[in-house]
Amino acid sequence: MSTNPSRTLRALSATLFLTIGIGAHAANLGFLQNTPMSFMNQADYASLQKAVHDAVANKADGESTTWSNEGSRNSVRVNSTITPSNTQKEGDKTCRDTEVVLNAKGQSMTLRPHFCRTGEGAWVFQKQH
Repeated sequence: MSTNPSRTLRALSATLFLTIGIGAHAANLGFLQNTPMSFMNQADYASLQKAVHDAVANKADGESTTWSNEGSRNSVRVNSTITPSNTQKEGDKTCRDTEVVLNAKGQSMTLRPHFCRTGEGAWVFQKQH
């Protein structure tokens, strides 16, 4: 499969980190500094990206899978439930929503990436405008 789905969490995390890093202090949103994503390292991101890609490609609507960074070199335990849903087909294009619930240090956050593919091609993260 293509590495395009790996852009998913990179795009989501880049947006979140920009929000946390640049805007959090200016907008008095310091609480964003303790979100589960703020505790993740590069290895965690890579592993979670793979888990999201696998779920989107292989799980049925409503079928959840779990991910955790257990065994990584991160001292903060982060876990996630990944659930694809709402698969819709229009002609040769198939799209589906995904819910990614991340948990760490008593905090939870939910991401809702949307993926599409043409035919049997790779699932590609769709930016929301």
